Amino acid sequence: MVRVYLIGVFILVVAILANFVASKLQLITWYDFLKGLTTSSNYWDGIRIKDGLWLFVAYPFILGLSALLGELFCTKILNL
Repeated sequence: MVRVYLIGVFILVVAILANFVASKLQLITWYDFLKGLTTSSNYWDGIRIKDGLWLFVAYPFILGLSALLGELFCTKILNL
């Protein structure tokens, strides 16, 4: 159970950092995306290609990579 918790913490920390970087690069985050969808019916028209690539390709890849790094940390360093 500790192993699952630590992997979750890895994912959480990386997600927070990724959202910070996205805001600095003026990319929309999932929070902005969902908020925009609820406020405007034509919100899809304002989504740029780089926003779409960030949300649907890069962000999931980064989170998956963080899960892999968390797994490696737990197995190789902590022997869990």
